[in-house]
Amino acid sequence: MKRILPLLFVLLLAAFACASEPGTLTLVTVTPPSPENSTPAAAPAPENGSNLPVQVGYGYGASFYEVYFTEPFDRASLQEEGGIDSPLVQAIDGARVSVDIAAYSLSLSSIRNALLNAHARGVQVRVVMESDNMDKAAPMALEGAGIPMVGDNREGLMHNKFVIIDRSDVWLGSTNFTTNGVYEDNNNLLRIRSSQVAQNYLVEFEEMFADDFFGADTVAATPYQTLTLDGIPLEVYFSPDDGVAARISALLRGAEESIYFLAYSFTTDDFSEIIRRKAEEGVTVAGVMEDAQIQSNQGTEYYAFVQAGLPVYADGNAGQMHHKVFIIDRRIVITGSYNFSASAERRNDENIVILHDPTLAARYLEEFERVYAEGKR
Repeated sequence: MKRILPLLFVLLLAAFACASEPGTLTLVTVTPPSPENSTPAAAPAPENGSNLPVQVGYGYGASFYEVYFTEPFDRASLQEEGGIDSPLVQAIDGARVSVDIAAYSLSLSSIRNALLNAHARGVQVRVVMESDNMDKAAPMALEGAGIPMVGDNREGLMHNKFVIIDRSDVWLGSTNFTTNGVYEDNNNLLRIRSSQVAQNYLVEFEEMFADDFFGADTVAATPYQTLTLDGIPLEVYFSPDDGVAARISALLRGAEESIYFLAYSFTTDDFSEIIRRKAEEGVTVAGVMEDAQIQSNQGTEYYAFVQAGLPVYADGNAGQMHHKVFIIDRRIVITGSYNFSASAERRNDENIVILHDPTLAARYLEEFERVYAEGKR
């Protein structure tokens, strides 16, 4: 017995050591939907960065960026305050020189007041908007205060949603600066601190604000289309001038492990064909699409995915599932205002960023899982 006890003790120590060793990152896998299995396995936590406080939604910061996600299923969202507009308001409140905003729509009183306050303290505030949305209360208040505003006055949409602060700080994503956008819809808002990225967006802003170039009138003039920040490759593209669809297609074709997507509108045949082909090759594919767009869009790709047996859901949010996101191989994130449609590619003013960063991809995958869990067939 005296000999057996030490041996048992050694075996227990060895087992504990093996259990304590950090494991490799497991692949996120998705099987066709069933009552027992409707969500992918949880994404592993990123190895660095930190959570950022947001009362309604989720926030995360690392390196040169921050990312925020809305949470329309949180009952606190009914109060319509404390959402992901809060950090943007704080950034505008801290502006010293300039705030340039390109907004498809603007109705949030928090953003309106922040812009008015910045203008009142001498900060240069300029606004570009979709003309059809300029007759609302918030834009009219800005114009009434003397803030210069330019509309696109085109058949296509000025669909951008970005803010440039002090020519060094850019906020972008799928989030319209509206109450619905922040408190009822699924959206993401990405902040990038970089004077080079800000210069890219400023060039695009000036084309619209100063030159009255919108839609097909725009020219390919992005000064830093590809760059590296803190070791992270980053790409910036504007539509219709920079060939966004070709770049997205190339990245989808290069997928080796997985493609996850969140799509408000998905009618681009090329993207769909590539994704279905990659699934046939063994790449894990899953997605969520906005239900109202599935019902109304001519040429929606939803049924092609369903027919192929892929786990692609209609969203379960009473508001809009408004993301425009691809997550490729758990390390590449594509996000911005660009819907996966011909109009986004050829007619509308749009933007995307592509970040090659597993840490950020893990956060977007967490958002994918939240939206996917509420999906329906």
